[in-house]
Amino acid sequence: MAVIFKVPSHGEVAPEAQATFDFLTKATGKVPNLYATIGYSANALNSYMAYVQAQAKGSFHGKEREAVYLIVSQLNGCEYCLASHTASAMRFGWTEDETLALRAGTYQKGEWQLIYKIIKSVIENRGEVAGDLLNEFFEYGYHEKELMDLMVLINLMTFTNYAYRLTKIPIDFPAAKPVK
Repeated sequence: MAVIFKVPSHGEVAPEAQATFDFLTKATGKVPNLYATIGYSANALNSYMAYVQAQAKGSFHGKEREAVYLIVSQLNGCEYCLASHTASAMRFGWTEDETLALRAGTYQKGEWQLIYKIIKSVIENRGEVAGDLLNEFFEYGYHEKELMDLMVLINLMTFTNYAYRLTKIPIDFPAAKPVK
């Protein structure tokens, strides 16, 4: 028999998680179901939020972070995060067609095919990057700092991807179109 996870309400989580629920509601108008579910553990939710907020000061700006999140979520097969981050990416200025191309690894502008290949290699090879991709990354003008920040973004998104795949809670964002 399958376990069914219930999305907890504000009153069903620890006071430390309730404070984060209040912050999210004030900042975004709601507590996304996945964040609420992570909130079963105030430690998990608050650690995750601190990690997200710290990475906002990293090498990749908001639009770039959303592109990375879409690529990771596509490769990890997370419908929830694809829905959430397609909406976010479009708020940051990506078009729907661009989000689909990013997810497919066919986006032709800038460094995105290279970043797609690196992310794919990290995910498929448990952290190792295939071939000369690292050399290409550095030749493109990136440095070790950007590589570590990219690894953090992959880690952040993999956590939420796996949390969704574990819980299969209801998706509370418009569904992302499938990649053809």
